[in-house]
Amino acid sequence: MNIKTKYLGIELRNPVIVGASNLVTDQDMMKKMEDNGAAAIVYKSLFEEQIQLENLEQHSHHEEYGDRHPEMQSMFPNMPDAGPEEFLNRLRKAKEAAGIPIIASLNCVFEETWVEYAKKIQQTGVDALELNFYAIPKEFDVMGRAHSLEQMDIMERIVKNVEIPVSVKLSPYYTNILYVVSEMSKRGADGFVLFNRLFQPDIDTEKEKHHFPYNLSHEEDNRLALRFSGLIYGRIDADVCASNGVFTGNDVVKMLLAGADVVQVVSTIYKNGPKQLSKIIKELEQWMEKKGYDSLDDFRGKLSKKSLNDPFTYKRAQYVDILMRSEEIFRKYPIV
Repeated sequence: MNIKTKYLGIELRNPVIVGASNLVTDQDMMKKMEDNGAAAIVYKSLFEEQIQLENLEQHSHHEEYGDRHPEMQSMFPNMPDAGPEEFLNRLRKAKEAAGIPIIASLNCVFEETWVEYAKKIQQTGVDALELNFYAIPKEFDVMGRAHSLEQMDIMERIVKNVEIPVSVKLSPYYTNILYVVSEMSKRGADGFVLFNRLFQPDIDTEKEKHHFPYNLSHEEDNRLALRFSGLIYGRIDADVCASNGVFTGNDVVKMLLAGADVVQVVSTIYKNGPKQLSKIIKELEQWMEKKGYDSLDDFRGKLSKKSLNDPFTYKRAQYVDILMRSEEIFRKYPIV
């Protein structure tokens, strides 16, 4: 059977992509993931925010002794601010070592830097670029539409300034994610990753301090990506990559039935190791053989909104049906 597919115009041997994480910075781990069937790898994001923080720390160290003596301006030589060169060098080496497509990931602070860094990333020879978009509301007097329009403008400028395919990794926290996806597609986005998983703060009640635990996904987390993959399928020209909570071959099947072109996996590799990739692919092939499907296109989007006659499957009205069958949950979780 044929499980080859295309994403962002790139030929892939299967629909399972490894998402951006610390795992992919280790070339030995990258090789293991490739050997176990990864179709492509998204390299760990270049965060401008981290570069700015490192520059701030450097300035603080340089100025620490500046007022100890009237003739001593600094104990350190004059050093330029850090830039993305170290990251770009690692990305270039990863691309050279890999036998599968490498997709870069970028997150910046300033509009000018988005375009500047995107151009530099293209020069490393990567196959595509994933824009890591998210906006945490901090102001009370800024409308959500302002953030969306700003991101659309940034994406459009990048698309016009690079020749490699550009995808956008979005959070689910827009007022209307379908409008954002539609508009970005019209402005030139080649694909969308649904969805970005944000690190959230927690509170240690004993120490009365914030802490930031690792936030690995769970299998139930894939339902949001499933819903919107099903709503988007056949409505835009760009590709869709489902992310969050994809752990097994059965999860991949679900996303493809809903309408996703490919999936991204990260948490399942952290929890189960790189061999989980080969297991996922084998489970996908076994399901296709059982159902009699010869290729992914035979069933992709079969359960999308576009393909279904039932108007309520992807609407909240389905919730009413669930409430009317509430005895099922009592059987599963009896109250004692």
